[in-house]
Amino acid sequence: MNLEKFSRIAMIAAIYTVLCFIPILSVLAFGQIQIRIAEALTMLPLIYQPSIFGVTLGCFLANLIGALTGINPTGLLDSIFGTLATLMAAYCTWKLRDKKIKGVPVYAMLMPALFNFFIVGGELAYLFMPDNFILGLLINGTYVAIGEIIAVIIGYILVKRLKKTNIFSE
Repeated sequence: MNLEKFSRIAMIAAIYTVLCFIPILSVLAFGQIQIRIAEALTMLPLIYQPSIFGVTLGCFLANLIGALTGINPTGLLDSIFGTLATLMAAYCTWKLRDKKIKGVPVYAMLMPALFNFFIVGGELAYLFMPDNFILGLLINGTYVAIGEIIAVIIGYILVKRLKKTNIFSE
């Protein structure tokens, strides 16, 4: 890995982490009902494969800092499972980037919502509704997936604009 690629990955990780702690956005970034705007960056693999590492690192740092400061009610569990969801979503976004419906990579865009529905929704169900895990998964997973869809739409708009700049051309 060269210094330029490493710098871009670090920049993506830093932006993701910072987006989770901007005061108005941090209220939405953690908890049972969440719209984590930083998850918009999970669309970067549509145009830049190494961004998978930046988004994953950023997610890990945000979840860890959130857990250590008490902002993230799911604690260290989210540092593992939430990060895993983001890693898997970003990787699958990259793998499905060329599968399009009417020119839109719909399958790739669904990956963050799908992985976070099951993984983060399951995490929240385990913590907040352990007596009825399935119902908790359906409720929490739906809340998380709706937030992810909002973030992904923002991310897709961002990626379309970034693609025109060639900032991530290799």
